[in-house]
Amino acid sequence: MSESSRTVKFDRVNPYYKGSVQNLYSVIDDPGSLVSETSMGGSVFDVGTIFEIKGSDTARAGFRHLVYTSLMDVNEWADIEPYIKAHWGEDYFQNEEIIKQTLEKVKKTGLKTHHQGMIGPDDEKLYPSSFPEMLSNLTMIKKYNIYKPEPVTFMKSHFYDYEKFYGNDQFVIPLEQIVRFGVTSGSSILRKYKALSDSGKQAYLRELGVDNELVPWQTFESPLIDLTTKYEPEDRNISRQEALLVSGIGGDLFSESLVRAILASFMVHRIFDRMGLNLWDLKWEIARDGQDLVFVDTLDTDSVRATLNCEVEGHNYIVNFNKQAMRDYYIIVHDDWYAAVNKTKKEAAQSGENFTEILKRGQAEGLYPETPVVDEAFMKIQEDKYLVIKNFITEKGSGEGYKQEVADVARREVDYFLNTRNKELYKKLNAID
Repeated sequence: MSESSRTVKFDRVNPYYKGSVQNLYSVIDDPGSLVSETSMGGSVFDVGTIFEIKGSDTARAGFRHLVYTSLMDVNEWADIEPYIKAHWGEDYFQNEEIIKQTLEKVKKTGLKTHHQGMIGPDDEKLYPSSFPEMLSNLTMIKKYNIYKPEPVTFMKSHFYDYEKFYGNDQFVIPLEQIVRFGVTSGSSILRKYKALSDSGKQAYLRELGVDNELVPWQTFESPLIDLTTKYEPEDRNISRQEALLVSGIGGDLFSESLVRAILASFMVHRIFDRMGLNLWDLKWEIARDGQDLVFVDTLDTDSVRATLNCEVEGHNYIVNFNKQAMRDYYIIVHDDWYAAVNKTKKEAAQSGENFTEILKRGQAEGLYPETPVVDEAFMKIQEDKYLVIKNFITEKGSGEGYKQEVADVARREVDYFLNTRNKELYKKLNAID
């Protein structure tokens, strides 16, 4: 049954925003709200939509509805502390007093989000915290201002001016906050770390708050957070000091946003744990609303790294139940195209031009391979992954039987990669023997 009799009418003809993986529509009788339509399209390496996975639209929207309603629900926060202690030690809150203090506030209020509910696919009614009979790819959200920094040309280079963010009190903070429980083979922090000098590595580890060198598939004693820009042509990893200056908010509110991002990540970690999956990292976007912090953006299974450890013939492989599986596919199966993407990104970093335009010109001139079409067999595996996630969301799967479904589809993906010409690269990326 619906929790609300409200029927949501929105302008399907003239999208407020048309994106690579979602469209936004204006709500006819509510100018402060938008309807988000999740598509089946997928984007990797910032190249735009280059594939579609059947069923991914409702699975991603359903997962988002589950996460955001959990974040807002004080009942969900009531028993999160024992879960945190069980996974990160009884003394976790003694070592992280600032997180303990914020958790006590969150237990009473929950976390604020822009999420207002899921819209039923048949009745167009709003479901604020329950689910319609069938999952929908439509959700309703509160609208927040988005400002973008201005590029400034300086000699033969450029930088970005964030002045417009200061003095405003309602906007999406122009940062992605990435909470990491460990390091995967595809982690951006691992790539950056490997490219640094010995002294640079030590400085970077201090910035992250990590004592030991970074290696694939290690878990951290405590979750850490790193930050990237959001509205520059390519996401750029930055220090906490630069992130504060970029954010457009004061130090206290900025610190509070980091702490709340970590707490929200514990909640999502527990959700995946109930599915039998391990969460490695996820990203958050947060808006300022006066002195309030509001979680925004289209968080879903594509913006996290959740995995299953799959044993095949005495070897352990990490199977990604997220968009990293598609990234691995292109890296392993279509390595020539992936090399072209990286080459054009380097050119764009020097010129300031969007790398996708450089890539398209090169493809038209025959310099770079065309964007690959995904193999049907691999795509079917991804479709089945989303199916088991949907089953979990709608509580159709449970217990060991459900976990077996997860394990079966994971095994199929391992078998697929082990039969590719670049299977050694797959082992390098995802084997943890």
